[in-house]
Order: sequence, then structure tokens, then C-alpha cells
Amino acid sequence: MKMSFQLFSFETLVHAASGAAGGATALTAFFPLETARLRLQVDENRKARSTPVILREIIKEEGLLALYRGWLPAICSLCCSNFVYFYCFHSLKAGWLRGKQSSPSVDLITGLVAGVVNVLVTTPLWVVNTRLKLQGSNFRNADIRVTSYTGIWDAFIQIIHSEGLGALWNGTFPSLLLVLNPAIQFMIYDGMKRRLRGVPRELSSVEVFIMGAVAKVVATVATYPLQIIQSVLRFGQVSNSKEKSKLLSSLRTIKSLLASRVRKYGLLGLFKGLEAKLLQTVLTAALMFLLYEKIAGCTFRVMGLSIQHYKRR
Repeated sequence: MKMSFQLFSFETLVHAASGAAGGATALTAFFPLETARLRLQVDENRKARSTPVILREIIKEEGLLALYRGWLPAICSLCCSNFVYFYCFHSLKAGWLRGKQSSPSVDLITGLVAGVVNVLVTTPLWVVNTRLKLQGSNFRNADIRVTSYTGIWDAFIQIIHSEGLGALWNGTFPSLLLVLNPAIQFMIYDGMKRRLRGVPRELSSVEVFIMGAVAKVVATVATYPLQIIQSVLRFGQVSNSKEKSKLLSSLRTIKSLLASRVRKYGLLGLFKGLEAKLLQTVLTAALMFLLYEKIAGCTFRVMGLSIQHYKRR
């Protein structure tokens, strides 16, 4: 009964809405970096290796607005994803801890479970988001053929019609492995926050920003090769028909794609676009955590809940 109460509590809803709002604002602020990161991961023949260079190329060849191509589906996907993740993460922790102090192991386990739920629910949105973000792009790889979509619903319909319903879950297996990314991120972030809260004062905006940045750096570097494979699978960039028929994103498919990339580009090929990814994801995560803490804290104060009640996690 207690778990049921925690699952549908207003406090959990506040955490989820704050995470969604913070994430959407942060992504909008740094969206051109996300565009550069995805282009570096997917367009294997592009010679540009640094973020400033690829941003200049995109503006020159496709115009300034190309940096924000796919913004709407990305925001829709991120809002849904963050809402599901934050809701699951905080409801699970509240039901497990029942008012007690959390620990790194609790943070990691709840983060993993919340990540699995999030992946299974929101992967179709991210597949569509990737396709829309890359349509109209000038690729150096001549083998890439980009389908034209008029919007989110048209993308859903075309993908199901031409590739089958299962294509909406392309990249699910690496995404399930990548639940380690937010789980590690939240474990490090909440761990640092518990240590700093031993000091009798409220955390400053700079401290929250730095903690969010550090947590995301560790999580991103640890899981980056899988993020490349995830992007490739979501884009449907597998030309071999036999491979396409196996695109349930099995472990064998992932190993094959990783090995192919290493043979073609060397070990560093597994980290192509890492600079853009770190720049984008670290700044976005840091700003997201800052906005999340401010929005949630302000909401709880308006609700009349004590700051200690909000911090007990």
C-alpha cells in the first residue's frame, strides 16, 4: 500500500515534470551541438573531426536553420523520456527507502530499472527523432539514402509501412545496455550531493552545475561506443539485407558493427564525435540538473514542504 502511494504521489510528479522541463530547456540551448554530434556519429565519410568545423560546414552547405533541424521531435522525445525516467527513478527510490537515507547501490539499481522502463516506452520516439533530424542532410557517404518525412506522424507511418513495426525499436538492445549511462550519472550526482549536503547550507547553482557536468562526463566516456551503434541502428543505416532482417539489435549485431568500425577506422573510430558529444551532453546535463533542482525546489517551497523533506533522497 505504501509503494502504491509513493508511485502515484504528487511529489514524484513534481520531480518528473521538473526533469522534463529542465531537460527540454537545456537541449534547446545546446541543440546545434547535438546536431554536430549526430552527424559525426552517422556520416562515416565526413572528414571534419572537430565540432566548430562541422558546424561551419553545416551552416555553409545547408543554412543556419539546419543546426535546429529535428528540434520539435527531439524536444517531444526528451520531454517524454525525462518524465518517464524521473518519475520511475523517484517513485522507486521513495518506495524502497521509505524515508531513509539513500546509498550509491540504491541509486544505481533504481537508475537501471528506471532506464529499462524508459527505453521500452520511448525508443520509437527516439527512432523517429533520429530520422527527422538527419533528413535533408548532406552526407559524405553516398550509400546513405534518407527518406523524406513531413512530420512525426508521417515518419511513424512510413517506418511501419516500409520496415515493419519492429523498426520502431531499432537500437533497443544497445539502448538497454546504455541504461548504465543515466544510472551511473545519477549515482555519481546523488552521491556528490549527499556529501555536500553535510554542510549546513543550500547548494549553490555553480555546485549543482559542476556536479551535473562531472557525473555526465564519467557516464558518457564509459558508454560512448555503444552510443555510436545506437545512433547507427536508429537511423537504419545497415545496407546488407541479411543484416537488416536480423535487426532485433542482438548482441551479435552490436559486436559485428563495433568490429567493422574498428577495422575501418581503428580503435579511435569507436570514439568518433566524442568531443561534440561531451561538449553537448555535459553542458546539457549540467544545465538540466541545475534547472531541475531550481524548479523542483521552488515548487516544493510553494507547496509548503520543508527543504529537508525535499532533500531526503
